Amino acid sequence: MSLNDTPSSERVHIGFFGKRNAGKSSLVNAVTGQELSVVSDVKGTTTDPVTKAMELLPLGPVVIIDTPGFDDEGMLGEMRVKKTKQILNRTDIAVLIADGTTGLSDTDRQLISIFGEKNIPYITAYSKSDIAPKTELAENEISVSAVNGDNIYELKEMLARLTKRDGEEKRLVGDLLEPNDVVVLVTPIDDAAPKGRMILPQVQMIRDILDADAVNVVTKETQLAETLEKIGTKPKMVITDSQAFAMVSKIVPDDIPLTSFSILMARYKGFLETAVKGAAAVKSLCDGDTVLISEGCTHHRQCGDIGSVKLPKLLEKTTGKKLNIELSSGHGFPDDLSPYKLIIHCGGCMLNEREVVYRRKNAEDQNIPFTNYGIALAMMNGILKRSLGVFPDLAETIE
Repeated sequence: MSLNDTPSSERVHIGFFGKRNAGKSSLVNAVTGQELSVVSDVKGTTTDPVTKAMELLPLGPVVIIDTPGFDDEGMLGEMRVKKTKQILNRTDIAVLIADGTTGLSDTDRQLISIFGEKNIPYITAYSKSDIAPKTELAENEISVSAVNGDNIYELKEMLARLTKRDGEEKRLVGDLLEPNDVVVLVTPIDDAAPKGRMILPQVQMIRDILDADAVNVVTKETQLAETLEKIGTKPKMVITDSQAFAMVSKIVPDDIPLTSFSILMARYKGFLETAVKGAAAVKSLCDGDTVLISEGCTHHRQCGDIGSVKLPKLLEKTTGKKLNIELSSGHGFPDDLSPYKLIIHCGGCMLNEREVVYRRKNAEDQNIPFTNYGIALAMMNGILKRSLGVFPDLAETIE
């Protein structure tokens, strides 16, 4: 991915759902103008979700997801349906493809019910309009044909109307800044850092600071003290990688607000207050309790990995307890959270907002404390209140 690309987490996720042989894959190919999915008359040709990030006019940057038939059968079929249900957790807009020659099936109605439960806006597209009888349609319904292209453009126009988002644009940090403010970003370069590039939250933060007409100063934690001396002005704030919290907090003067990429990302994804409350559960962990440490991305874990190595060690040191640690990554977040006493999630930069909200709400519904890396690390390093200095009202809630 180039720096000019819109990250998948910031794209509208459009999922295509329906029963087997309803014409999902043909319609996906017609909408995208690409041979994205294999098309066949054989039921169940699509065996795994097919995902494609692309520019789709008039919508803009989107992620298109073609899913297996929701009526799939047998042991493998059940696994495919489970995959489809996972896709629903990150779907911003759903397209239900119903066979226009037969009308809505029980499977279609089941999907419509799920869309309602998950508050997913949806369009019902009746396929095969070239051979199907004409029927009266509701406002969110359309008849289409992948064979002759009937109403494909109109379907995209309907999707574009559903993607329009109301309200103010969300910001990572720009809304906290004034023009010409100086922001110091602390970005450790260690064995876990990607070669030749910066991680996504760092890139997004730099861009948002520039959009606010403020000034970025980027440095490593080992050069932070010298950097603060050299810039010749008091920075508006210091934003650090959470792993360097302990070291950075000793260097940055108390009168300079300090926070982390992860804390700002938690606010951006809509679960900062939940994460602050959830971090308190670390103090009540007991021997034998199980903690889920979850990452939204998938990467090769190295010897100093934060999720599998650093957090478990710090948890054991802070609590003095023998804990069971379980790890999840990518989209493999469990539905049943009852085995866990605490969930520590990454910042969620690789997940779209809907999936992060689903995970947070799933934890709340099951009364499982939910926090994130940055807030957990700040709390265990004894600097949580200080790390929330850019959010004074929230900082005051910390004892």
